[in-house]
Amino acid sequence: MNNLLLLHGALGAKSQFTELESKLNTDFEIHSINFLGHGGEPVPDEPFSIKLFAEDVLKYLDEKKIDKINIFGYSMGGYVAIYLAGNYPERIGKILTVATKFRWDAEISSREIGMLDYNRMKEKVPAFLSELESRHAPQNLEIILQKTKEMMLNLGKNNEVKYNDFELIKNDITVGIGDRDKMVTLTETVDVYKKLPNGKLLVLPNTPHPFEGIDVERLVFEIKKLIG
Repeated sequence: MNNLLLLHGALGAKSQFTELESKLNTDFEIHSINFLGHGGEPVPDEPFSIKLFAEDVLKYLDEKKIDKINIFGYSMGGYVAIYLAGNYPERIGKILTVATKFRWDAEISSREIGMLDYNRMKEKVPAFLSELESRHAPQNLEIILQKTKEMMLNLGKNNEVKYNDFELIKNDITVGIGDRDKMVTLTETVDVYKKLPNGKLLVLPNTPHPFEGIDVERLVFEIKKLIG
């Protein structure tokens, strides 16, 4: 049975994958982790970064004595997966990303962090803020939001996976996007797909950016087809 690692997005947690795991566990040996500072994991002193979260994955693989693993990565989790494929190709098999933002610059970063202000969220989206606080308890959500904003700003200054890097990644990688995603553009997704030597493109119909808006049955079908 193939190993499959599920990687969550920024401000996410492995608890979001409960239903997905239940529908995949007869076909795969399922693994999932919370990145540092997520899902109640300790908040590190060092800044959040794709490299830091990739190290979380490598540590998990070493602890479980897993030499190589396939990955489904949602949003930031997909970025971590591709970073790993570029830097540790011997540890990574097939990858499916969905809703992963590949293009970062100063303007994009500034726009994205504007939505992560604690007081603004408390006023505009109190239910979502409460959900995040519960998801990351007992850690301080304000600190997690601040570290996430700093990571996005740093991505705008120095993208941790450059566009030219994709041409060197030989893994079987499918980059997916929902047709109603308002954070990730189809253009940036197609650009990455074209650069990947063994890339595939997946467009999910009637699908927004949030993981909760993805049709789980359709996602299960695609994972089995593309990674199984």
